[in-house]
Amino acid sequence: MDVINEISIFFGNLGWIAAVCIVLGTILIIIEMFTPGFAVPGISGIILLLLGIVFTANSFLQGLIIFLIILAILTIVLIFVIRSATKGAIFKSPLIHKDKETADKGYISTSDMQVFVGKSGKAITTLRPAGTCDFDGVRLDVVTEGDFIDRGTKVTIIKVEGRRIVVSKSK
Repeated sequence: MDVINEISIFFGNLGWIAAVCIVLGTILIIIEMFTPGFAVPGISGIILLLLGIVFTANSFLQGLIIFLIILAILTIVLIFVIRSATKGAIFKSPLIHKDKETADKGYISTSDMQVFVGKSGKAITTLRPAGTCDFDGVRLDVVTEGDFIDRGTKVTIIKVEGRRIVVSKSK
């Protein structure tokens, strides 16, 4: 019974305003744990927790103990959040976009330059090994396979790797 009396004496000063501040502040900080960044819920939660502690505590030591109790509760919640995040539970929420933007659905990340393979053109700049070439009026940034090619030399596109267009001297 002594423990219950100590708790009632310790929190006997807990008015309804202080209780609302502590509960609402804790809820806002928990919400902040599930959202990215440090924004309105986190700052508001910290302010409400501090107000709740100030309204409740009779001394600095009592305020410190209340703060440590709240900190322990928030640490347990944070451990739960981190554990559920590592298991992927958070990422199964409807807020996360799960569809993939694949080529078969019509999405492409870069322009499809494969149509230029085999085309012949002329080097506009000296290719050392990178430079610019003209292919039927289309200027493209190209690279060679290591050879230097002089300006005005005829070249042929031998392969395309994403945005990288590889040319060699025409034969």
